[in-house]
Amino acid sequence: MTDTVADAPVLVTSALPPTVAARHRRPVLLWVLAGAVTVILALPVVYVVAQATRSGWSEIVRLVLRRFTLELLWNTARLSVVVTLACAVIGTTTAWFVERTDLPGRRLWAVVVVLPVAIPDFVVGFGWVSVAPSVHGFFGALLVMTLALYPLVYLPVAASFRGADPGQEEVARSLGLGRMATFRRVTLSQARPALLGGCILVSLALLAEYGAFEILRYQTLTTEIFFESQRSYNIPVASSLSLILVVLSLAVLGGDAAARGRGRVARSARVARAGTVHRLGRWRLPSLLGFVVLTGLALGVPIGVIIYWLFNSGTTTLPASTSMVGAALTTAGYAAGAGALATLLALPVALLAVRHPRRSTRVLERSTFIVQAIPGLIIALALVYFSIRGLRVFYQSSPLLIIGYAIMFFPLALVAVRTSVAQAPVELEEVARSLGRRPLAVWWRVVLPLVGPGLAAAFSLVFLSTVTELTLTLVLIPTGVQTLATQFWAYTTNLSYGAAAPYAGLMIAIAVVPSYVLGRWFNRLPARTREP
Repeated sequence: MTDTVADAPVLVTSALPPTVAARHRRPVLLWVLAGAVTVILALPVVYVVAQATRSGWSEIVRLVLRRFTLELLWNTARLSVVVTLACAVIGTTTAWFVERTDLPGRRLWAVVVVLPVAIPDFVVGFGWVSVAPSVHGFFGALLVMTLALYPLVYLPVAASFRGADPGQEEVARSLGLGRMATFRRVTLSQARPALLGGCILVSLALLAEYGAFEILRYQTLTTEIFFESQRSYNIPVASSLSLILVVLSLAVLGGDAAARGRGRVARSARVARAGTVHRLGRWRLPSLLGFVVLTGLALGVPIGVIIYWLFNSGTTTLPASTSMVGAALTTAGYAAGAGALATLLALPVALLAVRHPRRSTRVLERSTFIVQAIPGLIIALALVYFSIRGLRVFYQSSPLLIIGYAIMFFPLALVAVRTSVAQAPVELEEVARSLGRRPLAVWWRVVLPLVGPGLAAAFSLVFLSTVTELTLTLVLIPTGVQTLATQFWAYTTNLSYGAAAPYAGLMIAIAVVPSYVLGRWFNRLPARTREP
């Protein structure tokens, strides 16, 4: 994952072996499957455009250009930029200390710094507001969302640092570059694709966030979309505001494409060699204190508040509509179904993008990320709209909710699956085919074992996100059914914090397992062979 290689057109002639030539034929089946997935993911965008244009383009322009909308746009854009930059700095710094230094307890910190991703954003917000009611507005949202989302940058950057070829750094140092110059010009350059990928996930997640902002009293486009659709029942206005989010997501993806350039990253050698372990010396204690403070803020506050309310539970006026065990089993079942479906849908798109890199496949792949910026509420309303006019049997059903989860978190699955497919050597498939193996046998015995860990990571990432999802669940969940997130939200809305705390604790407990699996996957390739 280190050498930058310019893309070049591939010339296929009849002189190429059949297995190599087959790689450059147009994969019709993959195109059909990936195209079908793209159409499914485009349904929320189609719904947004259709609903917004009901009032006419002139009304859309007037709505977008009104002062209040511009203020919401400013709130959304500035928070996205600042939080993404903060997550990039924190995620990259912690990844470098864990992977490239003799930080005490490195193995422990490699797990601990990932755990904040297991805590729902609205639970983090709830924790901070409970401790310090003054934490609200822009700076409150900045604090909470940075602490909640920095692991999305840490995970890929740490994997990139671990897999980087140390030869380039050694050459740079031999040419007289200092430690900081080498880090800036070589190490960061090698990690740029991973860093940009993490920043995309952070930016798009911020655009669609609702629960934490509602608790922190910070108005964004998404909070106003929720208000217009659920309280004012003004779907055209909500859809018009959602169009702005679609444009912002396109801007984020376009900026990422420009920043990546035309090069692609590939490791120059098959042999994994450990990078240089930097001795911290007198900076060991300050670095250790920095990790303690970070994890204390990201984990200590929300978990401490949950423990406090568990032992100081008060009364609640809300009836217990479902048991805690029932809500937990329902949540886990929905999350497992969504994880399996999203991973399955991501596979053909990842195979097409990695094994057949063309401009058309890159455009198709990038287009699937747009759905990440659309609020879960709008995705839910889109599915309700199409299910009523298409397959009524899915309306108010568990399968529709699982489909909604899979659409909402598809980009997360695609990131993990694509990474795993890119790491699987295609030469092994060619050898298997040259030995007369059928395509299905090659897939089952060669490809699947290679990409299996990535599929498990994709499943875990979607499972984790589904356990903590709120807005889409509130709309699509079948009547009489409750999840941990909806029960937590109902109690906190009623200010019954003691009753809400057990549901938050269960969400975290369930999410810890896939978080651990996710961290293990990012830690596995290639392993660091030299310990400090």
